[in-house]
Amino acid sequence: MHVDPRALRFSAALTTVVLALVLVTGSVLLLAFQAVVFALSLFGASPYGMIFKGIVKSSPAELEDATPPRFAQGVGLFFALMGLVGYVTQIMPLALGATAAALFAAFLNAAFGFCLGCEMFLIIRRLLPAAR
Repeated sequence: MHVDPRALRFSAALTTVVLALVLVTGSVLLLAFQAVVFALSLFGASPYGMIFKGIVKSSPAELEDATPPRFAQGVGLFFALMGLVGYVTQIMPLALGATAAALFAAFLNAAFGFCLGCEMFLIIRRLLPAAR
């Protein structure tokens, strides 16, 4: 399966905004919402991608393999869940650190087209021959 790289950057931009709002407001509900978005995107049903498709009607110049971005969504989900654990248990370094890490990765993708989770996937695949 392949995805439109423009949709990935659009999704990263929305994620950046949502996670920045979480850090500013401390909203557990907003972080839970983003965790659900990560989970849905992990399984190929990206809400932000659907919004992008509703707005942009042109075809992309090229498509990208969906596997690395889906892995990246799983990494985002992990950090969002760790942030939720931090907020719920009032362990603020965990809450803020995990949310900030997810925000940093989303910002890199939105601003520069560099998908940190995708790069992690490719490195892991090179290191683990059985994962190919």
